[in-house]
Amino acid sequence: MFSVNKLSVRFTGEFLFDDVSFIINRRDRIGLVGKNGAGKTTLMKIMVGRMHPEQGNIAIPAGSRVGYLPQEMQLNSQQTVLSETLTAFAEVRELETIIRQLTTEISRRTDYNSEDYQELTQKLSDSNERYDLLEGATQEARAEKVLMGLGFDRNDLERRLNEFSGGWQMRVELAKLLLQNPELLLLDEPTNHLDIESIQWLETFLIDYPGAIMLVSHDRAFLDNITNRTIEISLGKIFDYKACYSDYEMLRQERLEQEKAAFSNQQREIAQIERFITRFRAKATKARQVQSRVKLLEKMEKIEVEALDTSAVHFRFPEPPPSGKISLEASDISKSYGNKQVLDGVSFIIPRGERIAFVGRNGEGKTTLARIITGELSHEGILKPGHQVKIGYFAQNQSEYLDPEKTVFETLDDAARGDVRKRIRNILGGFLFGEDDVDKKVKVLSGGEKSRLAIARLLLEPVNLLVLDEPTNHLDMRTKDILKSALLQYKGSIVLVSHDRDFLQGLTEKVFEFRNRSVREFPGDIYDFISSRQISSLTELESAGHSNVKLRKDTISKSKLSYQRKKEHERELRKLQKQIEILESDIETLEKKSAAIEATMATPPLNNENVKTGDIFTEYQDTKSKLEKLVSDWEKLQTELEKLL
Repeated sequence: MFSVNKLSVRFTGEFLFDDVSFIINRRDRIGLVGKNGAGKTTLMKIMVGRMHPEQGNIAIPAGSRVGYLPQEMQLNSQQTVLSETLTAFAEVRELETIIRQLTTEISRRTDYNSEDYQELTQKLSDSNERYDLLEGATQEARAEKVLMGLGFDRNDLERRLNEFSGGWQMRVELAKLLLQNPELLLLDEPTNHLDIESIQWLETFLIDYPGAIMLVSHDRAFLDNITNRTIEISLGKIFDYKACYSDYEMLRQERLEQEKAAFSNQQREIAQIERFITRFRAKATKARQVQSRVKLLEKMEKIEVEALDTSAVHFRFPEPPPSGKISLEASDISKSYGNKQVLDGVSFIIPRGERIAFVGRNGEGKTTLARIITGELSHEGILKPGHQVKIGYFAQNQSEYLDPEKTVFETLDDAARGDVRKRIRNILGGFLFGEDDVDKKVKVLSGGEKSRLAIARLLLEPVNLLVLDEPTNHLDMRTKDILKSALLQYKGSIVLVSHDRDFLQGLTEKVFEFRNRSVREFPGDIYDFISSRQISSLTELESAGHSNVKLRKDTISKSKLSYQRKKEHERELRKLQKQIEILESDIETLEKKSAAIEATMATPPLNNENVKTGDIFTEYQDTKSKLEKLVSDWEKLQTELEKLL
């Protein structure tokens, strides 16, 4: 049980937290919520020891570990993806070294009855027991399983980590944290760098996680699927609800209404008492009653209504200028980065007013196509914007498009033209940039503030085709809902790259699925897409993509293709199951052999001169190595079997 006790923190003279206390139990799944700047990240940093409060403390049970994934990290590893991930098993690696050293030392000893010898054998036994408890023999297989769940291909595992983007490097950090299995897991926006398939894999992993979890996320669906408790930070206080996020929103509203009703009733009662006191204070015959009511007021526990934080972004996109019936037409679009083909022969048409969601694994070409549409990338094939089409673009790495040395005001003023320049301060005010904020430099803004500034810049010129690449990253729930509302009212065409299912729901009317260098179109929104593919989760898209059967609609009927797939699937299952059975038999044999050797080592022979100590320890080490290899192979086959089942 972890506890936060009377925590107080001040920033710029005001309380960020004021006497905050709560307890985290072993299996809690907590969503930490609040507007940007409320103190969610600060609280996590205090809990992991990276910051210190002015008052209060964090009580951590002896022997318990706290794991923390920040929103952003400076990463510069030269190792491969797999090697870097395996650094999560530092204790296992240390145990391996200790076991080797102890085995070597024991093999050289002949003083079987000495206390030193007995201590060495006991240390070796304890080390082996701890090694088995940490599942050291399966460390590589477990690392591969988590990495592939987070979206890496097997071919990626031996590539150097610095070849990948920052988002993919953050996935490795997440994998390391999950493999370390801390008793309390603190995750600050873990879905920012994940695609939909990886998010759903992470959901499944976290639901079954043995420890406690506290996470910050602006993904409502992610929170609802994982959490059973919500802690809200608002104006220096916390409010604790035993509910997921959607239920918390309703419970919070009910609590506020009850508080307001109780407050109003008490204020009426106080007013009546004060009127009585004022009226009869001067009359001696009423002195006792007056004094009684004065004491009643002094003893009355005053009801306080939570001071609501009503600040919120408010805006609407400008009316889109007139355009032709077609917003965009693409024919045979292809794009390569060196030897890597990302898009191959993609063709589509976007009619005026159509709203399209781009979905698929990271690296499949969603952002590439978005940048081709906006003219940022060269390509093969033909891309024809429609008559009088004007494109507005929000980039995923939007901070790179903002000059860090410019102020907030200058960022908009330099991009504005004509009469809109007179309204810059009003526009900034609508995005919560007050008089004290407009002169801040971009480099000191938070991720959420940079996102709001980038969206504000889109309002400077009316456009009729919006291309938005992950616009909800770093936005709080309220701002995200307001953005969605503004997009619903927008009458132009929209291309939206997003991994946020709740944000996408009802916002788009067509889905483009990116897979294997091509694009497939599905009518409807994100959940219609899931239904149309007859899958319960988008994770199944991953396994579907690994099929070795290539569709040839002109030559093979659907029924024949289905039969071929079924037979191939059954053959693969039988093959894996047979291999697993053989491995399990071999593992059982080696485990018995290892146990017999350990028994011999624990009771050294007194009269059997035929047993050579060096030989028995060499045999023991050889047996353990073979066993580890077999268990690792068994884990890999089990992972492949799970994908087929």
